[in-house]
Amino acid sequence: MFGNDAEFLLSLHRSQAAELWADAEAARRARSLPRRHGRWRERWSRPGRTDTARR
Repeated sequence: MFGNDAEFLLSLHRSQAAELWADAEAARRARSLPRRHGRWRERWSRPGRTDTARR
């Protein structure tokens, strides 16, 4: 498969570099998406008015 250690190290370097590029691209895409705010969580976690509070 590999003729010598240099070829092995070069292929190892290339595969690791490809993984790093893929991770960086995924992070870049994640930053470009609009962030979702946790408004739905706030809406459901806030206690609503009770009947006694209205009176």
